[in-house]
Parts: sequence; structure tokens; C-alpha cells
Amino acid sequence: MQDIEAITRLVFRILDENRTMALATLRPDGWPQATTVGYVHDAFAIYFAVASSSQKLANIRRDPRTSIAIGHADPSGRRVSGLSMAARSVQLSDWREVEHVNDLIRARYPQAAVFAPRNSNAAVIRAEPQILSVVDDAAGLQEPALFRVSQASALSPIEA
Repeated sequence: MQDIEAITRLVFRILDENRTMALATLRPDGWPQATTVGYVHDAFAIYFAVASSSQKLANIRRDPRTSIAIGHADPSGRRVSGLSMAARSVQLSDWREVEHVNDLIRARYPQAAVFAPRNSNAAVIRAEPQILSVVDDAAGLQEPALFRVSQASALSPIEA
């Protein structure tokens, strides 16, 4: 049995150590479209912004299923630490939640711009992971460990 608390701490460490992620959405023709975006997180919720006129936003509005990859290798390239997630993504419409995202950005990246809730050409998106896979050589996870993320922001193992 895996130590869920240790895995959860590892997931948050990986989220904290990185600043960008690969985001894949589904285009109207069914092909995936992957791009890199900056993010900030609050527990398992991941927030990012896209242009209001972007193909990414149109894709998310049509089909909220997204895939996210976050991670890095150490300078030697021998140790890898990363996450892969299947998430449901939605555009924020509650300006208080946008302000919460701004507070997260101010706390984590004081030099970064924040979103003017009512005057922005950007859409702020929340991705809620449903399934999460984590790999971390240093933590002894050379093979991906697969988890379901519950509404209560708790991980539960998915048996292979």
C-alpha cells in the first residue's frame, strides 16, 4: 500500500517547483492541441489564463476534458519528477474566484501581472484533476503511480 500522505506531499512539491505546464485540449476535428501555459495552483486546483479569442478556450468550452503534464529532470537528466493529469477545465465566471487566483499569483510570483477581473482580454481557467499519475525517481516512483482525485481533494490509488 502506498503512503497517500507522502504521495500528496510529493504532488504538491512538484506543483510548487514548476511554473509552466503542457496543456492539451481537443480540437473540433478530434485532434489534440497541446500548448505550454503558466499556472498557479491551490491544492489540486490548477489555474491558468488564455486569450479570450484563443482556440484553447474554444476547445475547452466545447469539451472540458483536458490533459496536463508538469515536470522536470534534475540537471544531470538522470532523475525525473513529474505529473500527468486528466482534468476537467472550466472558465471562471465568479470574479471573487478570479481575485482569489490573483491573490495566489501575488503571493507566489509578486513580479507577475494579475488579471483585471472586468477588463481583461484573458479568460481565467480552473482545471480540476480527475486522474493523476506521478513519477519521481528520487521518491522511488520509477513507474507511474495512478490515482483518482476526489472532490475532497484526496488521492485514492487506482489499481492496474
